[in-house]
Amino acid sequence: MNNFIEGKYINLRDVELSDAEFIVNIRTNVKKTRFLHPTSGDVQQQVEYLRKYKTRDKEWYFIIMDKQNLPIGTVRIYDVKGDDFCWGSWLIIDDMPPQIALESALLIYDYAFNVLGFNKAHFDVRKGNIQVQRFHEMFGAIKTSEDELDYFYKYDKNTYLEKLSKFQRMI
Repeated sequence: MNNFIEGKYINLRDVELSDAEFIVNIRTNVKKTRFLHPTSGDVQQQVEYLRKYKTRDKEWYFIIMDKQNLPIGTVRIYDVKGDDFCWGSWLIIDDMPPQIALESALLIYDYAFNVLGFNKAHFDVRKGNIQVQRFHEMFGAIKTSEDELDYFYKYDKNTYLEKLSKFQRMI
């Protein structure tokens, strides 16, 4: 894999083993990850996870970079089921302008729908994560169910295409 996705303010590139320390730092930030599955603070464990990831099929893990190629976040496509994918592990460092989150979501949807050929997305958001729930619902995601911890959403390519020009103007 050698994916590079260019945006207006950010780029996405495939994760590398050398990104392990950055990933551990962002994934162990209590403020950032209170709604995510916990991650070990052991960089070597992260290296091993990334090594295994690199052998998997139908998973894409990206580092979100600013235009100076500095890492500012992570995002992943995984849990592929036919023409349906899940995306998550979406973290952006503090003090980034809102268009960074918006553009990273647009780039992931564009890549998944238009490059990889998926037609649908599914994902879950912790019930307490109101800001991310609102973000996805603003995009047109539909809440389909819930359990004790999470709300489950679906999103499709047609909704993405309908909303695309509006969101492109926002960035």
